[in-house]
Amino acid sequence: MKKYTLPELAYDYGALEPHLSGRILELHHAKHHKAYVDGANTVLERLAEARESGDFGSINQLEKNLAFHLSGHILHSIFWRNLNPTGGDKPTGELASAITDQLGSFDAFKAQLTEAAMNVQGSGWGALSWEPVGQRVIVEQVYDHQGNVGQGGPPLLVLDMWEHAYYLQYENRKAEWVDAFWELVDWDDVATRFKAARTIDLALG
Repeated sequence: MKKYTLPELAYDYGALEPHLSGRILELHHAKHHKAYVDGANTVLERLAEARESGDFGSINQLEKNLAFHLSGHILHSIFWRNLNPTGGDKPTGELASAITDQLGSFDAFKAQLTEAAMNVQGSGWGALSWEPVGQRVIVEQVYDHQGNVGQGGPPLLVLDMWEHAYYLQYENRKAEWVDAFWELVDWDDVATRFKAARTIDLALG
């Protein structure tokens, strides 16, 4: 059975400074993200054992654990690619047009995603996602690692608001972390995800 692996970063741990400290990035990637990868692999092993033995007494907890760890792995994997030492500015092309058409303007979208991220209850994320049924981009809140919308399409841009993502540098000043995030966004990566996501067809009629 193929195991999940921790992806390598495309930049050094210190490359996102001063917006994100190298120490935070190292801990976040090498410790927190790795824990989600290890957790997902452990659950898969236990599910395989359950299928082999026919003992599904712990199925509810195993499924919840798989969702938590696997979603954490996926979100973090996207997050690292969403960031770039030379990021910032605004999107262009079809992504920019979609944001303007469906979310009013770039500034309106930025304000909505900022507020969604800042106001997640507990731990979670803010995200720009593709919703394939309505064929539109949407802003959503993600609680822990689970999205606050129905089953839909993939996230395109994610903002980690778990305290381990920023607290060592920004402490309780979440707004400063969000401002720093916007200086790091790799819009080329987001645009690539947008192009791929638009091919999703859920065939719902």
